Amino acid sequence: MEMGLEGFTDGQLLAVIGAAVDALTDDRLRLPSEAEQLDLLENLVRLGARLHAVQAGVAARVEAGEMAWHEHGTSTSTWLMHRLNLTRREAGRIVSAGEGLARFEHVARAAVAGAVLPGQAAAITSVLDKLPDNLPADTMTKAQTLMVGFAQDHNSAELRHLSRHLVEVLDPVGVEAREAERLEREHRAAMRTRHLTFAYDGQGSVLFRGSLPVVEAEPFIQIIDAYTAQARHGLDRIDPHTEPVTLAMGRADALIAMVHQHTQQALTPAHGGDRPRIVLTLSYDKLAKTAHDHGFPTAGCGVTVPEEPARARQPVPEERAPASVTKGPGTFPTAHLIGSGEPIPASVLRRWLCDADLMPIVLGRPSEILDVGRTQRLVTPPIRAALEQRDGGCVFPGCDKPPRDCHAHHILPWWAGGPTALANLVLLCPHHHGIIEPGHDPTADRWTLNLRHDGVPEIRPPARVDSTRKPRVHNRFHLRH
Repeated sequence: MEMGLEGFTDGQLLAVIGAAVDALTDDRLRLPSEAEQLDLLENLVRLGARLHAVQAGVAARVEAGEMAWHEHGTSTSTWLMHRLNLTRREAGRIVSAGEGLARFEHVARAAVAGAVLPGQAAAITSVLDKLPDNLPADTMTKAQTLMVGFAQDHNSAELRHLSRHLVEVLDPVGVEAREAERLEREHRAAMRTRHLTFAYDGQGSVLFRGSLPVVEAEPFIQIIDAYTAQARHGLDRIDPHTEPVTLAMGRADALIAMVHQHTQQALTPAHGGDRPRIVLTLSYDKLAKTAHDHGFPTAGCGVTVPEEPARARQPVPEERAPASVTKGPGTFPTAHLIGSGEPIPASVLRRWLCDADLMPIVLGRPSEILDVGRTQRLVTPPIRAALEQRDGGCVFPGCDKPPRDCHAHHILPWWAGGPTALANLVLLCPHHHGIIEPGHDPTADRWTLNLRHDGVPEIRPPARVDSTRKPRVHNRFHLRH
């Protein structure tokens, strides 16, 4: 519709658009039909796409002319970040979208006309970027026309997979050679840009971000999927409080299981003169006081309290392992990871202390190191061998995890005086180790474990699962008897 807008400045045109948006979003009475509402939604999406293309084009011109640098001494992306409170990725996406459209004029015109949506435009420019540089100009124009035509029937994900078809149409004779060249080029690029980063989010999680070439990533995916498929749980499935596990959560559990098996079998190469280990510190005095307040003896913890004026005695549990038992209310000593300084939840600390290496470090008043004890394995190789022979794997009914995938769980926790002896140990996989882990409330309705006089572990479900709390035994022990 002709509105005589040719004489308007860009700022005036934006004001007109803004006024139209205000009119669309005011609360005046409208009675459109459902079909009209659907048409409105479609047209708004296309209008937004057109505005996005114009925005990207302006960003590309600003970047190419170094206008932000001339005015503010910074890049376009940095200026956008500070001016509009965008993240670096959001700002960079705007500039890169504009640069992509600037390289391919036919695609840019289609995007401004609303024939190609932003995601489709990004997919098309990524495919066109992969074409050989020595193609004639008319062939590149034909490629743009073909890809814009494909956008009428394909979404952005599908468009990204049309590169081989595009080459077949443009050069049917040399398609095999060009495709082989493209694959080699992409693999080299993927190897150059491979990365893996970790970031603490400050809320108890570590965020992963990275990329691998397809052929190198495939074995990793297969391994994760194998661990995911193996993660079948037993009796706890009938617990209504059991957390539903999504596919993404299952893959995260699989990664945890893979790392656990790696540490269990000492497959990791030495780093800094020793095998990699998680190191944390906690106050021994607080640990002993917690045990005393809960009515547990401190003997048998593997460490003795010094008589000298050591202001803090810090056992350093190292490495892995989840679950143990506490009684009564109270606060478990807070521990922190050495390196990141991140605090450890009490429930996780209690699990780690079940089967950890201890290095007692005595600190003086100004925190100077007075004495360093020799690392001692709580569960010795002979005890571990006997435990694996006795239990044969995770003792939780229905679980088929083998001994190598299990933790050695102290029924009475080591910090509360629980001895490292067969009569106080059972094998539990990481998942069921966490289920047996109690809180501080002794009256809590939870899963519990005990050893019978014949050494057979019994699991008692919470009352919410079985009001009689009838003890359950893994079938493996029934078969033996």
